[in-house]
Amino acid sequence: MSIVSALAVAAGLLALAGSAQAVFARRALWRLAARRPATAPALPASILKPLHGAEPGLAENLAAALRQEHAAEYETLFGVSDPADSATPLAEAALAAGAAPGRLLAGGAVLGANRKVSQLVHLAAAARHPVLVAADADMRCQPDWLTAVTAPLADPRIGLVTCLYRGEAGDGAFWSRFAALAIDWQFLPNAALGEELGKANGCYGATMALRQETLDRIGGFEPLLPLLADDHALGAAVRRLGLKVEVAPVLPVHVMTERGFGSLWAHELRWARTLHLLSPAGYWGLSLTYPLAWALAALALAPGWATAGVLALALAARCYLATGVDEALGLGRRWARLAWLPMRDLLSAAVWVAALRPGQVVWGQTRYRVGPGGEMVEAGRAR
Repeated sequence: MSIVSALAVAAGLLALAGSAQAVFARRALWRLAARRPATAPALPASILKPLHGAEPGLAENLAAALRQEHAAEYETLFGVSDPADSATPLAEAALAAGAAPGRLLAGGAVLGANRKVSQLVHLAAAARHPVLVAADADMRCQPDWLTAVTAPLADPRIGLVTCLYRGEAGDGAFWSRFAALAIDWQFLPNAALGEELGKANGCYGATMALRQETLDRIGGFEPLLPLLADDHALGAAVRRLGLKVEVAPVLPVHVMTERGFGSLWAHELRWARTLHLLSPAGYWGLSLTYPLAWALAALALAPGWATAGVLALALAARCYLATGVDEALGLGRRWARLAWLPMRDLLSAAVWVAALRPGQVVWGQTRYRVGPGGEMVEAGRAR
């Protein structure tokens, strides 16, 4: 067998394995979606929401945090590092219209490279309740979310509750909608499968709920200040205490806003390089989630009916997964949306390949070098 033929066989086998993986991922997501979130007990909680900039959809995200159907007392704390931040008037308006207590904390020293964590330090210090729930500004949570992610903490064996999330465009821009497809068709089902198999060990920035006393035991948010993957580090710290991290069966919306291809590429490359840094072996395992790319490689290396059949099977498997995700999310079968699947999968595969090479990451308007332990060092302004 020639080298080209051997490579074609290897690519074809990876495409077949990835097709099977897509089927299992669909089933895992359906099982997650079928679980009922906890409805009791309701625990007094403080929602911590760091803000930076007035991205599309932010007003609705903030209003959703203030409209939780939660039987216990709760408060929502919004934080901006600069009082002149464009998110400030939106937070003030949401608080004025909100039915639940809330406060805006403006200012506070920047304590480390991870500015989101810096805000969390300040917000946690101001919190009044024994349960803290950190949630990103771009997350829009359903009314039962707070109860679902805090009720499990009544069990002393559970140290932290997190959840997966779905994607939604914050505006009508093509690249925002294209970014949301990666959340729905790549991240969500694959993470659901990883959690079901006990391999993900995830802690997702969409939601990180824990008791104040647990946070105190790990030294607060301060140890996370220099780190890129603060959510992963928080989950690992809780597990080192001998406590469990639970994934609640609720799916808040990650509101995506991408102003162009460059913005999307930088965002997804940062995520991918973070995953590669956290688990190089696991990152190689993600190659199975791109069966279309492998099938196209096999067809290019060895054109013929066999490799064409592998490509057809890979496309069918990915469509089976994508339609299953859309149905589980209550979107129905949107055929126009499905037409973007091949391009979306190939771009995701390209990001995966690019992240194999270590390099800088862009977060907001800043470029960072990332050390071997995940420490961020500012390297200048992004272009």
